[in-house]
Amino acid sequence: MTVFILLACLGGVLVGLSRQLNGRLSISTTPLIASFWNHAIGFAALTCLGLFVGGLLPAGAAEAPWYAYLGGPIGVIFVAAGSWAIARIGAVNSALLIIGGQMVTGVAFDYISAVPASFWANAAGIVLIVGGMMVSRRRRKAGGSQ
Repeated sequence: MTVFILLACLGGVLVGLSRQLNGRLSISTTPLIASFWNHAIGFAALTCLGLFVGGLLPAGAAEAPWYAYLGGPIGVIFVAAGSWAIARIGAVNSALLIIGGQMVTGVAFDYISAVPASFWANAAGIVLIVGGMMVSRRRRKAGGSQ
């Protein structure tokens, strides 16, 4: 289990590093160019890994429904928006925005999918996330004005 925890931590560090690099590249070029290079390098690296390890095209990929492939275009928009946001509001605020958005969207998907869950627990979670973001912003504003 320790190996998987360390891999998760390494993944988080690499995602943070990727966002920082995309934000810096976005400042010197544009968010779309930063997104292009992010996806071009990722495509090349994952293609090499897939060819080396095997399973580049998994069985049944051709039978997948069309909407299974919407992750690519959504990813391009997400990376470009993230590159734009990091350059404007900073890495910490954009990370808080992304995490908060993922949490709220997960609760909304559970609600839409009729997954059995406690409404009050979900509502309390959303209130805590939004409240934490507001407290974080207030502290940063108060600390910056002194």
